[in-house]
Amino acid sequence: VQLVESGGGLVQPGGSLRLSCAASGFTFSNYDMRWYRQAPGKEREWVATIVTADGTTNYADSVKGRFTISRDNAKNTVYLQMNSLTPEDTAVYYCHARSRRTGSRYWGQGTQVTVSS
Repeated sequence: VQLVESGGGLVQPGGSLRLSCAASGFTFSNYDMRWYRQAPGKEREWVATIVTADGTTNYADSVKGRFTISRDNAKNTVYLQMNSLTPEDTAVYYCHARSRRTGSRYWGQGTQVTVSS
């Protein structure tokens, strides 16, 4: 089982990034997918969810209206489009998969996002 994030980097305030998380080793379409982030010195926090059943999405208040989570089951990939980035969005972003049926959970290794001028 692997979840491999990519797309992180350094961006100026107000800029955009799109993160990707490529999944392998499990039936991606059966898993709810989430993005989390962890800033230096802080606990990991939930960012966004996209469920498998009907594609419903949910967002943390801190990113609502700026971030968009999506998935492509044909490519076994989940995305996080991040717009209007601020320095407070600086963190390592992690991809997470969870099966409602079995309870199985997987984490990616994370990708660093730094918002700075």
